[in-house]
Amino acid sequence: MIVAGESRSAYFLQEEETKIETHTLSVLVDNEPGVLARIVGLFSGRGYNIESLTVSEVEHERHVSRITLVTTATPQVLDQIKNHIARLVPVHRVIDLTRMGDAIERELALIKVAGTGEHRVEALRLAQAFDAKTVDATLESFVFELSGMPAEIDRFVKLMTSCGLVEVARTGLAALSRGKDGL
Repeated sequence: MIVAGESRSAYFLQEEETKIETHTLSVLVDNEPGVLARIVGLFSGRGYNIESLTVSEVEHERHVSRITLVTTATPQVLDQIKNHIARLVPVHRVIDLTRMGDAIERELALIKVAGTGEHRVEALRLAQAFDAKTVDATLESFVFELSGMPAEIDRFVKLMTSCGLVEVARTGLAALSRGKDGL
Protein backbone atom coordinates (compact mmCIF):
# COMPACT_ATOMS: atom_id res chain seq x y z
CA MET A 1 0.00 0.00 0.00
CA ILE A 2 1.35 3.42 -0.93
CA VAL A 3 0.76 6.21 1.56
CA ALA A 4 -0.08 9.67 0.23
CA GLY A 5 3.06 11.81 -0.10
CA GLU A 6 5.35 8.77 -0.09
CA SER A 7 7.17 8.01 -3.30
CA ARG A 8 8.37 4.57 -4.31
CA SER A 9 10.87 6.01 -6.77
CA ALA A 10 14.55 5.22 -6.19
CA TYR A 11 15.31 8.94 -6.56
CA PHE A 12 13.69 9.62 -3.22
CA LEU A 13 15.35 6.89 -1.21
CA GLN A 14 17.55 8.26 1.52
CA GLU A 15 21.20 7.53 1.02
CA GLU A 16 22.85 5.54 3.77
CA GLU A 17 25.46 7.50 5.60
CA THR A 18 28.81 6.11 4.60
CA LYS A 19 31.41 6.65 7.23
CA ILE A 20 34.98 7.13 6.07
CA GLU A 21 37.41 5.03 8.10
CA THR A 22 41.18 4.72 8.29
CA HIS A 23 42.48 1.16 8.07
CA THR A 24 45.90 -0.46 8.27
CA LEU A 25 46.39 -3.27 5.75
CA SER A 26 49.19 -5.80 5.90
CA VAL A 27 50.05 -7.54 2.62
CA LEU A 28 52.45 -10.46 2.21
CA VAL A 29 53.95 -10.54 -1.31
CA ASP A 30 56.74 -12.11 -3.32
CA ASN A 31 59.80 -9.88 -3.25
CA GLU A 32 60.20 -9.31 -6.97
CA PRO A 33 60.51 -6.26 -9.23
CA GLY A 34 57.28 -4.42 -9.96
CA VAL A 35 55.10 -5.79 -7.14
CA LEU A 36 55.00 -2.53 -5.20
CA ALA A 37 54.38 -0.59 -8.43
CA ARG A 38 51.40 -2.84 -9.22
CA ILE A 39 49.85 -2.32 -5.79
CA VAL A 40 50.43 1.44 -5.82
CA GLY A 41 49.12 1.56 -9.41
CA LEU A 42 45.97 -0.23 -8.27
CA PHE A 43 45.39 2.53 -5.71
CA SER A 44 46.14 5.45 -8.02
CA GLY A 45 44.20 3.98 -10.95
CA ARG A 46 41.05 3.83 -8.84
CA GLY A 47 41.56 7.16 -7.08
CA TYR A 48 42.34 5.68 -3.65
CA ASN A 49 44.88 7.39 -1.43
CA ILE A 50 47.70 5.79 0.55
CA GLU A 51 48.32 7.66 3.82
CA SER A 52 51.37 5.61 4.85
CA LEU A 53 53.43 2.91 3.11
CA THR A 54 56.17 0.68 4.52
CA VAL A 55 57.83 -2.21 2.67
CA SER A 56 60.55 -4.62 3.71
CA GLU A 57 61.65 -8.18 3.05
CA VAL A 58 60.62 -10.31 6.03
CA GLU A 59 61.61 -13.82 4.89
CA HIS A 60 64.93 -13.69 3.06
CA GLU A 61 65.04 -17.40 2.14
CA ARG A 62 61.56 -17.38 0.58
CA HIS A 63 61.97 -13.85 -0.89
CA VAL A 64 58.78 -12.63 0.78
CA SER A 65 58.11 -9.00 1.68
CA ARG A 66 55.56 -7.36 3.91
CA ILE A 67 53.78 -4.21 2.78
CA THR A 68 52.04 -2.22 5.49
CA LEU A 69 49.80 0.52 4.18
CA VAL A 70 47.28 2.88 5.68
CA THR A 71 44.35 4.07 3.61
CA THR A 72 41.12 5.95 4.24
CA ALA A 73 37.81 4.98 2.63
CA THR A 74 34.27 3.76 3.28
CA PRO A 75 33.85 0.14 4.44
CA GLN A 76 32.58 -0.87 0.99
CA VAL A 77 35.57 0.69 -0.77
CA LEU A 78 37.95 -0.90 1.75
CA ASP A 79 36.50 -4.32 0.89
CA GLN A 80 37.01 -3.56 -2.81
CA ILE A 81 40.60 -2.49 -2.18
CA LYS A 82 41.38 -5.71 -0.29
CA ASN A 83 39.76 -7.84 -2.99
CA HIS A 84 41.68 -6.09 -5.79
CA ILE A 85 44.99 -6.48 -3.95
CA ALA A 86 44.32 -10.15 -3.14
CA ARG A 87 43.75 -10.91 -6.86
CA LEU A 88 47.24 -9.78 -7.84
CA VAL A 89 49.42 -12.80 -8.65
CA PRO A 90 52.42 -12.17 -6.33
CA VAL A 91 50.16 -11.49 -3.29
CA HIS A 92 50.04 -14.28 -0.70
CA ARG A 93 47.74 -12.71 1.87
CA VAL A 94 45.92 -9.45 2.71
CA ILE A 95 44.94 -8.72 6.31
CA ASP A 96 43.00 -5.72 7.61
CA LEU A 97 44.73 -5.17 10.96
CA THR A 98 42.16 -2.55 11.94
CA ARG A 99 39.24 -4.97 11.61
CA MET A 100 41.15 -7.70 13.47
CA GLY A 101 41.27 -5.55 16.57
CA ASP A 102 44.02 -3.73 18.41
CA ALA A 103 47.17 -3.92 16.35
CA ILE A 104 50.54 -2.80 17.61
CA GLU A 105 51.46 0.22 15.48
CA ARG A 106 54.70 2.19 15.56
CA GLU A 107 56.48 4.74 13.41
CA LEU A 108 60.01 6.13 13.46
CA ALA A 109 60.81 9.80 12.87
CA LEU A 110 63.94 11.90 12.63
CA ILE A 111 63.32 15.50 13.63
CA LYS A 112 65.85 18.29 13.00
CA VAL A 113 65.63 21.36 15.23
CA ALA A 114 67.86 24.43 15.01
CA GLY A 115 68.13 26.99 17.75
CA THR A 116 70.23 28.60 20.42
CA GLY A 117 69.68 29.79 23.96
CA GLU A 118 66.24 29.22 25.42
CA HIS A 119 64.96 27.45 22.26
CA ARG A 120 67.81 24.94 22.51
CA VAL A 121 67.09 24.25 26.18
CA GLU A 122 63.36 23.86 25.51
CA ALA A 123 64.02 21.44 22.60
CA LEU A 124 66.17 19.26 24.86
CA ARG A 125 63.57 19.36 27.64
CA LEU A 126 60.76 18.32 25.28
CA ALA A 127 62.91 15.59 23.74
CA GLN A 128 63.55 14.18 27.20
CA ALA A 129 59.83 14.32 28.06
CA PHE A 130 58.99 12.33 24.90
CA ASP A 131 61.92 9.91 25.35
CA ALA A 132 63.38 11.06 22.04
CA LYS A 133 66.96 10.04 21.43
CA THR A 134 69.49 12.67 20.35
CA VAL A 135 71.29 11.15 17.34
CA ASP A 136 73.17 14.28 16.24
CA ALA A 137 74.07 17.50 17.98
CA THR A 138 75.96 20.61 16.93
CA LEU A 139 76.20 24.01 18.57
CA GLU A 140 73.28 25.17 16.40
CA SER A 141 71.07 22.10 15.89
CA PHE A 142 69.85 18.70 17.03
CA VAL A 143 68.49 15.66 15.25
CA PHE A 144 66.13 13.66 17.44
CA GLU A 145 64.96 10.10 16.86
CA LEU A 146 61.50 9.24 18.12
CA SER A 147 59.53 6.05 17.70
CA GLY A 148 55.98 5.47 18.81
CA MET A 149 52.38 5.95 17.84
CA PRO A 150 51.90 8.37 14.91
CA ALA A 151 49.80 10.70 17.09
CA GLU A 152 52.65 10.95 19.62
CA ILE A 153 55.09 11.86 16.85
CA ASP A 154 52.60 14.44 15.54
CA ARG A 155 52.42 16.04 19.01
CA PHE A 156 56.22 16.14 19.32
CA VAL A 157 56.64 17.71 15.87
CA LYS A 158 53.97 20.31 16.65
CA LEU A 159 55.74 21.27 19.89
CA MET A 160 59.10 21.49 18.11
CA THR A 161 57.79 24.13 15.68
CA SER A 162 58.20 26.78 18.38
CA CYS A 163 61.73 25.53 19.15
CA GLY A 164 63.05 25.90 15.59
CA LEU A 165 61.82 22.87 13.66
CA VAL A 166 63.79 22.53 10.40
CA GLU A 167 62.63 19.25 8.88
CA VAL A 168 61.05 15.88 9.59
CA ALA A 169 61.59 12.44 8.03
CA ARG A 170 59.13 9.65 8.89
CA THR A 171 59.28 5.95 8.07
CA GLY A 172 55.59 5.23 7.78
CA LEU A 173 53.64 2.83 9.93
CA ALA A 174 54.88 -0.62 10.94
CA ALA A 175 52.16 -2.80 12.43
CA LEU A 176 51.55 -6.31 13.73
CA SER A 177 48.44 -8.00 15.06
CA ARG A 178 48.37 -8.99 18.69
CA GLY A 179 48.45 -12.62 19.77
CA LYS A 180 50.30 -15.75 18.70
CA ASP A 181 49.13 -15.93 15.07
CA GLY A 182 51.11 -14.32 12.25
CA LEU A 183 50.28 -13.09 8.78
